[in-house]
Amino acid sequence: MTMKENDIEYASPAEIAEYQNRLLREQIAYVAAHSPFYQDMFARTGIRPESIQTADDLRQLPFTDKSDLQQRNRDFLCVPKEKIVDYITTSGTMGEPVTFGCSEHDLQRLAYNEKKSFACAGLHPGSILQLMTTIDKRFMAGLAYWMGIRELGASIIRVGNGIPELQWDTINRLHPDAIMCVPSFILRLIEYAEQNGIDYRHSSIRKIIGIGEGLRNQDFTLNLLGKRIHDKWPEAELYATYSSTEMSATFSECEHACGGHVHPELIIVEIIGEDNKPVPDGMPGEIVITTLGVEAMPLIRFRTGDIAAKIVEPCACGRNSFRLTPLIGRKHNMIKLKGTTLYPPAINDVLDNTDYVSNYVVVVRQSDAGTDEVVVRVGIKGNYPHTQDEIIKDLKDRFRARIRVTPIIEILPADVIQAINFPAKSRKPVKFIDERPD
Repeated sequence: MTMKENDIEYASPAEIAEYQNRLLREQIAYVAAHSPFYQDMFARTGIRPESIQTADDLRQLPFTDKSDLQQRNRDFLCVPKEKIVDYITTSGTMGEPVTFGCSEHDLQRLAYNEKKSFACAGLHPGSILQLMTTIDKRFMAGLAYWMGIRELGASIIRVGNGIPELQWDTINRLHPDAIMCVPSFILRLIEYAEQNGIDYRHSSIRKIIGIGEGLRNQDFTLNLLGKRIHDKWPEAELYATYSSTEMSATFSECEHACGGHVHPELIIVEIIGEDNKPVPDGMPGEIVITTLGVEAMPLIRFRTGDIAAKIVEPCACGRNSFRLTPLIGRKHNMIKLKGTTLYPPAINDVLDNTDYVSNYVVVVRQSDAGTDEVVVRVGIKGNYPHTQDEIIKDLKDRFRARIRVTPIIEILPADVIQAINFPAKSRKPVKFIDERPD
């Protein structure tokens, strides 16, 4: 029997719902028996665990959020410490990092998740993936990618992040057909190739799987960063993914590139509005997740802070599970600049599509008047023959054309920005700093 025939995502919506509800009942019974945090929640609210029979019944329960994980971290642990085989932490993008423990069962679940996600992106036994992200520093994703490729029966090359010279040396030696990295790093790879006479368009690479940054707009067209990569490297297919440590899951686009496919046997996703109630399908809201099948630290109704929409129409690939649109941004990162509501990815998109920008960091702070103030600090490529005033004017014109408002722009040496982007303890590039008071 093929993987497709075994995959619940190809079943009917009714069959998917019935299957998922059974797994949910098992997970609720499990946390009620083993999680001190959720035992307290049921006792405090007076809600009986057996009253949660379907995904819709989850609305009876209160939300779990990042502060709960930070303040009561140990109370989420459902197994004895000796059953934890791997410790990981979140990246700390929104505050103090949170520690998670994974049992052997949880690691196998991660491998299964990534196997499905890589297969969704068109990888198969015999594929060779070059991994351009860290597998150390307590990072769940790098480990999950490695295990998922093994589970799929494909091959992986663990190069790590950065160092374009080493990446191209590896590509030329081992001929991978796919690479996985932060999309903006692709532009550095292309720039290095162009400067060093590497014919990247006729290399072995045929797929680029992006992590951590968006490649598409809400209508699934390529955003400015995605378009710039595609225009430079049209031979490489682009695939966007969405994942987080808390979800213990990854949602990848398929070849039709119309949203990340959610794995219903691993997770329940709700989309809620400002009133904390479900929004209509197709409308953006905050992603709330309930993990299924997690043994060590399962989460019920966890607020991710990420904003996206749910697409329920069947995909042309044959999967009937719903998809998520590209992320609009993080709820807590929303900016109100001169009357315009926007999220950092809209600012990043302008800068990523500007040839002379070497690197940048976006800082949002509170003005003397109590409003949001955005400062974009930019490093410029050394051979760009224009004055700072000309550069600032051009950037402001680009921002007006794209987002209708202009931030404050400061030009700094590229090496100064580089040090901000890659602090010693960070696993991800730091491109956004929020200095607003809580």
